[in-house]
Amino acid sequence: MQRFSFLSLKAALILVFIVHFTVAHNVKRHGGAGDWVQPLSKIQIHKTIDATHENASVRAYPVLLGTTGKEYEWVTVNVVSPNPSSDDWLGVFSPAKFNASTCPYTEDYYEPYLCSAPIKYKYANYSNANYNKTGKTILKFRLINQRADFAFALFSGGLSSPKLVAISNAIVFANPKAPLYPRLALAKSWDEMTVTWTSGYDISEAVPFVEWGLKGEAQVRSPAGTLTFPRGSMCAEPARTVGWRDPGFFHTSFLKNLWPNSKYTYKLGHRLYNGSYIWSKSYAFTAPPYPGQNSLQRIIVFGDMGKAERDGSNEYADYQPGSLNTTDSLIKDLDNFDIVFHIGDMPYANGYLSQWDQFTSQVEPIASAVPYMVASGNHERDTPNTGGFYDTNDSGGECGVPAETMFFVPADNRAKFWYQADYGMFHFCIADTEHDWREGSEQYQFIEKCLAAADRNKQPWLIFAGHRVLGYSSNSWYGQEGSFEEPMGRDDMQKLWQRYKVDIAFYGHVHNYERICPIYQNQCVNSELSHYSGTVNGTIHVVVGGGGSHLSEFSTLKTVWSVYQDLDFGYTKLTAFNHSYLLFEYMKSSDGKVYDSFTISRDYRDVLACVHDGCEPTTLAT
Repeated sequence: MQRFSFLSLKAALILVFIVHFTVAHNVKRHGGAGDWVQPLSKIQIHKTIDATHENASVRAYPVLLGTTGKEYEWVTVNVVSPNPSSDDWLGVFSPAKFNASTCPYTEDYYEPYLCSAPIKYKYANYSNANYNKTGKTILKFRLINQRADFAFALFSGGLSSPKLVAISNAIVFANPKAPLYPRLALAKSWDEMTVTWTSGYDISEAVPFVEWGLKGEAQVRSPAGTLTFPRGSMCAEPARTVGWRDPGFFHTSFLKNLWPNSKYTYKLGHRLYNGSYIWSKSYAFTAPPYPGQNSLQRIIVFGDMGKAERDGSNEYADYQPGSLNTTDSLIKDLDNFDIVFHIGDMPYANGYLSQWDQFTSQVEPIASAVPYMVASGNHERDTPNTGGFYDTNDSGGECGVPAETMFFVPADNRAKFWYQADYGMFHFCIADTEHDWREGSEQYQFIEKCLAAADRNKQPWLIFAGHRVLGYSSNSWYGQEGSFEEPMGRDDMQKLWQRYKVDIAFYGHVHNYERICPIYQNQCVNSELSHYSGTVNGTIHVVVGGGGSHLSEFSTLKTVWSVYQDLDFGYTKLTAFNHSYLLFEYMKSSDGKVYDSFTISRDYRDVLACVHDGCEPTTLAT
């Protein structure tokens, strides 16, 4: 998330509501702030000069990885340098040949002209403080299968003036093209599940499919479609230049006619044209409930998680300090939720395409077991002059292409990332805040149609979600702007939330947690803090952007509508016990414990009840 400065025209009006109000809870935990900079963007790789030294060496082993079928492997790298320095660093490159022969032509060519950023890096003294004296160190890297071989390169001169000192031997996975990192997602029909995965096989080499069926019963095979994208589909730097890496191929299969709540097993396959087969390991999922079905249903919602490196590479401890905590907490609790909504800002690749593989690998234990639904954030979509609502380059030139290709959503047009999703008693309307949402826009029409489509008798829990805060946030920069929301956010949308009586609206973008009272037109309409009942006379707004990226400070001004604030990493969970009782919980990623919660109880007539700006026209005529 990058700050978008805009002075709201409503500043004066909203500031009227800034009063001396005691926030029910206000937990602040500092640390892990980071420097907000994508670590790979710090490397001026195109400025590299040749300083190879005959007495310097880099040796990596084992040479062959994944011989036991693993999709990751720990690699040991021995480094020797005759002129060690504290700013020496070791980069991981893939493919292993990353010299000028692989680069597009440029008039700025000079040796050795490196045009591809590394996948990750560590400083040479990361594990040995005596490296500066001895010139020797041993580093360990965790590599995932990314469809090509790898090499390690030692540089002096730091990240800003890199000098190539030595290159290692190449290492490779036993099956670099293997099908990997499945991502489940809901389809448009309740009795379908989609599974998307990554491989190195184009359709000219192999036919992709999924072998699946009810657990313990005969399995069937369903075909998969194949997509990819070329460098030319990237819209700006660095995605078109040093950040480009061949993304591989993405295959999606539709598993149809599912029995509700039944357990299925599946595995990914490719039939090569020589008649042989390449298989993934086996996975399992539970089919969605029938829309309106009265059963226990549990939903996870968060945004802005990012990715991190388990080997300490890339200074990701500063850039996405809570990412692994959130991931690991969800993996630990995997048996206790049914579906995930990650509402924007996924890996923060920012134009460095290799990071998408890292992200899909990180979330694979979750996404392979439950539907992993995503929304578009500024770090997926925003690139100047590409038709987005915001004219910044927060995506590093990706302009939405990797996200739209690598993750399935049940949208009519995946380039316009808005969609609806049904899960049992829940009806979700997912917005794309990187496109215009104002009244009269194409998206506004979709959102109204989506909200109106909820049958509140069968699906009483109506949820709106989008990346940017279209509702309320006490974040510091929103406070400075006087808006406490995304500019133009509430103006038109609140009419729809009120008219269709949306229960909860979720947002990311702001990297903290905040719960807002049931509210309409800047006024709390219910004074309760822990339990809400009766008519739906205002929507509860929740900011849940603390999924893992650097934290965002709250404003020092106390807003009248803020119920709970937490400057820490975490995620939220909705549990529907039946048609009239819902539990909301906020958990910290550090321990998985609940730190904020509330319940909603009501009958169907409470949803139908007339409230301010939410009444159907009536007459006494008979």
